[in-house]
Amino acid sequence: TRCLSDWSSDVCSSDLTKMFDLVIKDAEIHDGSGARPMKGDLGVSDGRIAAIGPKLGAAKETVEARGLALAPGIIDGHTHYDAQITWDPFVDPSPALGVTTAVLGNCGFTIAPCKPQDRDLTMRHLTHVEGMSLDALRAGIRWEFESFPQYLDMLEKNGVGPNVACFAGHSALRTFVMGTEATERAASDAEIAAMADLLRGAMQAGAVGFASSTSEAHNGEGGTPMPSRLADDRELRALIRAMSESGKGVYMLTKGSKTTIPYLEEIAAEAKRPVVIAALFHSNTNPNASFDWLRQVNEARARGRNLVAQTSCCPLSMDFTFKSPYLFESMQAWKPAMAAHDPAELETIYRDPAWRASVRAELEAKRGRLLFNGEWHKLFVVETANDENRTLEGAPLDTLARQAGKDPLDYILDLALSEKLDTTFVAQLLHNDDDAVGRILADPHTHISLSDAGAHLTFFCDAGFGLHLMGHWSRDLGVLDLPQAVHRLTGQPASLFGIEGRGLLREGYAADLMLFDPATVARGPKRRAHDLPAGAARLTGSAVGLHGVWINGSRTADEKGFCADPASRPGKVLRRFAA
Repeated sequence: TRCLSDWSSDVCSSDLTKMFDLVIKDAEIHDGSGARPMKGDLGVSDGRIAAIGPKLGAAKETVEARGLALAPGIIDGHTHYDAQITWDPFVDPSPALGVTTAVLGNCGFTIAPCKPQDRDLTMRHLTHVEGMSLDALRAGIRWEFESFPQYLDMLEKNGVGPNVACFAGHSALRTFVMGTEATERAASDAEIAAMADLLRGAMQAGAVGFASSTSEAHNGEGGTPMPSRLADDRELRALIRAMSESGKGVYMLTKGSKTTIPYLEEIAAEAKRPVVIAALFHSNTNPNASFDWLRQVNEARARGRNLVAQTSCCPLSMDFTFKSPYLFESMQAWKPAMAAHDPAELETIYRDPAWRASVRAELEAKRGRLLFNGEWHKLFVVETANDENRTLEGAPLDTLARQAGKDPLDYILDLALSEKLDTTFVAQLLHNDDDAVGRILADPHTHISLSDAGAHLTFFCDAGFGLHLMGHWSRDLGVLDLPQAVHRLTGQPASLFGIEGRGLLREGYAADLMLFDPATVARGPKRRAHDLPAGAARLTGSAVGLHGVWINGSRTADEKGFCADPASRPGKVLRRFAA
């Protein structure tokens, strides 16, 4: 295969005697390697790139790029589409935002394997930990599987819109083996062995790796820890060994305080496999922590350990109500509220002065180590339920509390209670210092992802993270040049996850393509839609400056957005990965 800089004649070694299915003409071609772009055409036949060069021949369809940038499609390495894809094979909105390959099952929050008797428990956990509508999950998930291999088989049979790769999830494995006790205790030797056997079977069936979480922010129904958080060192090491026996696979972890970088370096040394560590966010209240973490990761890499810090290029902000305020739920003091059985009990807890005092005390004691760290000036009223409160919309909580002569926690809870907890707020939480975030993104080894697409649908929508990287961070701020920004979204994650034949524009590679205008590319404003199963709401978004997306040669988006036949399923379930 010859790269763009190797052009020495009319085309990269291709037979032009037959008509192409598609030719994209006169494009600025970014091949995903980070190399400088070249002007030329790209031809597609049978879903693959057939030729790259100037003045390609006839085609059944010709797209005049007129100098627009042509790049590989975005590989989104951190999504939670495991449930949504069973009722929405195109996993809206990602393909219309440039994503041609999605990696599912991050943090280990998968829906396979799952026994019939554990389905409702699994859905209730997802409702809490990933902000998914329980009504939507109950109405939408197609439970045409029990094991992980059967889940992949189902996706393959029903077809998928984008290409997908799936992690085997730790919490699902634990629940399958231990049932309700998965959230209560450590596993026995026999249970660990059973989980390891299931994981081996998942890897043989085509899992991209093994995903887990030890994060204190990850709680399931009633505030109980997600199952993977109960795993001890013995269990973790046994499962990672089971994953790595084939010489393939990525271990993905959303880390907590007990899984330190030195500990994960030991894991990487034993497994001899990449360890992807989430989530690297910068906090203004603890500004050195993210750089200390990144320094430790890079020192481990210098010792030959393949540790990869997973970060975001988007500020972490969340819309929420006090019916389920995710940003507070990592706090120990919030556990009684999470365990409330009905709205009346929840409101009683919110009114309790002693409970409020415990929350204030923890916010002070753990400042800089929580998801929300008491930065009330970064918390705003979005939408009020009562007309008399409309003037509060858009105002910061610290200002409103000061005007009312109240403590900010008292003010926000009193406002929410006065509106039956229907008030919508937004919190600007982490990753909002451009200088600091830019330093993290400029590190060539960080994995830029963390869209969380498919999860927290009522809180935020970062599925367009790739467009934001190319627009805000590359064009507007110059943190990365455009070839490097494209590489970080395409060739780099393809190499990390062992996805062969994708992520680069090369003859013979899959025709996963993205055509865009570098001068205008960006993610558009978010909007609220009520189109999930059971009419549940979600935040979604559209693209700016994106003129075309092709998945395996099939066009799925144009300059107006999604344009594919919803019945078409051009994607592939990826089940073979490079060592």
